Amino acid sequence: MRTRNLIILLSFILYAASVCAQVQIDVKIDSVQLLVGEQTNITLKVTTDAGKKVSFPELKAGIELVPNLEIVDVQSVDTNYLNEGKRMELIQQYTVTAWDSSLYYLPPFKVAVENQVDSSKSLALKVYTLDVDTLHLDQFYPPRGVMEPPFDWNDWRNLVYASFALIIMVIMAYFLFDSARRGKPIVRIIRRKKKLPPHQVAIEEIERIKADRKWAEEDSKEYYTLLTDTLRNYIHERYHFNAMEMTSTQIIEQLLNEDNPECLDELREIFTTADLVKFAKYSTLINENDANLMAAIEYINQTKIEVDPNQKPEPEIIKETDKRRLNQVVAMRIVSVILLTVSVTLLCWIVWKSMDILM
Repeated sequence: MRTRNLIILLSFILYAASVCAQVQIDVKIDSVQLLVGEQTNITLKVTTDAGKKVSFPELKAGIELVPNLEIVDVQSVDTNYLNEGKRMELIQQYTVTAWDSSLYYLPPFKVAVENQVDSSKSLALKVYTLDVDTLHLDQFYPPRGVMEPPFDWNDWRNLVYASFALIIMVIMAYFLFDSARRGKPIVRIIRRKKKLPPHQVAIEEIERIKADRKWAEEDSKEYYTLLTDTLRNYIHERYHFNAMEMTSTQIIEQLLNEDNPECLDELREIFTTADLVKFAKYSTLINENDANLMAAIEYINQTKIEVDPNQKPEPEIIKETDKRRLNQVVAMRIVSVILLTVSVTLLCWIVWKSMDILM
């Protein structure tokens, strides 16, 4: 009988120990002594098995924990897991203050774990008041106003440098964009000192062909190609139709409407010989080549338009796209856009950082 009672007693003790080990409630206060108006923190910690539902006391800021002891702030519950997640530790913190000197008794905090309610230990808080020297009231001063924090160069140094960089980038972007807009024209104009009349240009080209006699002696096809191209350019400038893209027959037919037919006999002979040489592999003699060269000069002299020697020659104007200038304009515009984008981003950062420092 004694052994059985001992076994029952040990079982009861182990059960009670296991129940106690399942839920542990601990409460502490940071400071047990305060001056009137000072604050202190009360920390309530509950340790139990993971996954259990824990309900803390329904306390919130603005209510009195006990008379004249007010709760200033209630922080959110902080959870920590222990023993590889098998246990959990929940921490609730309350900030309290007292407005009257006294010894305050804080009753136990009740915590519900599942359906079981457990209580913490009680606490005590002593609040003191300040002794007022009524004989020397001039030693006390009213509360000071809001004081501005001292200027710290380290806080503003990066902002100052960033502001200078912002100003420089904005100026660069403006000048690049303005240069691209008001710069030199993309179309380049080339002015030659003197525009020679068509017959003079043709005669000079024929003289060059005549001076280089290897064409007539070695390669008749190249010789007649140069000669007929010179005549085609002259006809194009003299009669203003595209002789370079026309056949010999088409050129003669077009000239019949423009000039005296008698002048075309020699030109027709030159084109006929040239076609035979280029397409039929006709072999010409040196005398025949010279004769055709002189006939070309004769045709030009018969159809040329004499220029008034007292007339001031107009410069020849050639317009062409300046690709280099065009690439520069595009590059300046792209760089200006990039600078403006970086400037806007930098400005937003400066504003954000300034507000962060001031607040």
